[in-house]
This record gives sequence, structure tokens and C-alpha cells, in this order.
Amino acid sequence: MLAKKTVKNQITLPRKIVDAFPDIDYFDVRIENGKIVLNPVQPGQAEQVRDKLATLGIAEDDIEYAVSWARKQPE
Repeated sequence: MLAKKTVKNQITLPRKIVDAFPDIDYFDVRIENGKIVLNPVQPGQAEQVRDKLATLGIAEDDIEYAVSWARKQPE
């Protein structure tokens, strides 16, 4: 299947592809090994992650500490 980029940098996904993801309206787009990769994303997934963090008792300060710790230069 081919998809042509328009002058406005838009690409229409072929019907067969769209039909394979009936409830998906959003895709995460990235470049991987020189290829464009689309991953289906459900809006609200971020909220699910926030809820899971709250359930586990992980606060924003914990995340900031973890990121700071992970970015430390080895001694």
C-alpha cells in the first residue's frame, strides 16, 4: 500500500490499515531505524498511569528524586 504526502505534510492512511484499529483516533509517531513507526494510543492512558502511581503511593517528589538519581554521573 502506498500513501502520498501532501503539500501540507499530511498522509492519509489506507482504509485497510484504519479498519484494523477501529477505536483508535491517535497514533504516537516516531522514527526507528530510518522508518516511520505509528503506534496506536488511547487517550487517557496518561491518566491511567497517574492513577497507578497514586495507588502505589508514588508522589511527584519521588519521581523527581528518581530522575535526579538516574542522571547522576558515576563516581
